[in-house]
Amino acid sequence: MPDDWQRALAVVAHPDDLEYGPALAVAAWTAAGREVAYLMVTRGQAGMDTLTPDEAGRIREEEEIRAAALVGVKEIEFLDHPDGTIEYGLPLRRDIAAAIRRHRPDILVTLNFHERWRGGDWNSPDHRHVGRALLDAASDAGNRWIFPELTAEGLEPWKGVRYVAVGGSPFAGHAVDVTGFMDQGVAALEAHRSYLDYLDDLGPGHPMANARGFLEKKVRTFGERFGGTQAIAFELIGV
Repeated sequence: MPDDWQRALAVVAHPDDLEYGPALAVAAWTAAGREVAYLMVTRGQAGMDTLTPDEAGRIREEEEIRAAALVGVKEIEFLDHPDGTIEYGLPLRRDIAAAIRRHRPDILVTLNFHERWRGGDWNSPDHRHVGRALLDAASDAGNRWIFPELTAEGLEPWKGVRYVAVGGSPFAGHAVDVTGFMDQGVAALEAHRSYLDYLDDLGPGHPMANARGFLEKKVRTFGERFGGTQAIAFELIGV
């Protein structure tokens, strides 16, 4: 994956989306001196039916802040779109375009927004809608006449985004070497203790409840495609 960039903005639907893989790459990037900021479209309010949305949102926001810090991310923003029912449309595009103008990144990072995952499972509408809106917002952010109210608010257009890196994509063809960053990545995922415990309660042995086991399998699987190196893979889309 190209490394001739300095600033990235990662935009995903939920707290923990990044920690299930891409955060390992984030740890490698921040260790190399690059700047990464996070934008969460929701606070994960609908993620656990054992907690009310307000309670779940508060807990998961706190856990995401801790997780981000563990991989070197200091800037994190939360929007208030409804978890589970994110709608693709102008409000979402505007919110993401505003964040791009604020952070002025060279690259954008998101999670798989295609209909299916690599294994064939159906992807959630939240992931699909956020990824599509992000691709459109990358262009919106550079156009003075789209959402002109952003300019009036002091957010000047930003045309510096070069591409979007999509983690977990079934079409991934680029990779980041994450050798030496597994412990950081595991700690970041384990910061989502409430969600991991919830998954474990759904049934013993839930694969997504085992932070180290899940991430080690992922980097090993990707590594087989990239010369045996511990890796996190991305699809790159030019914008």
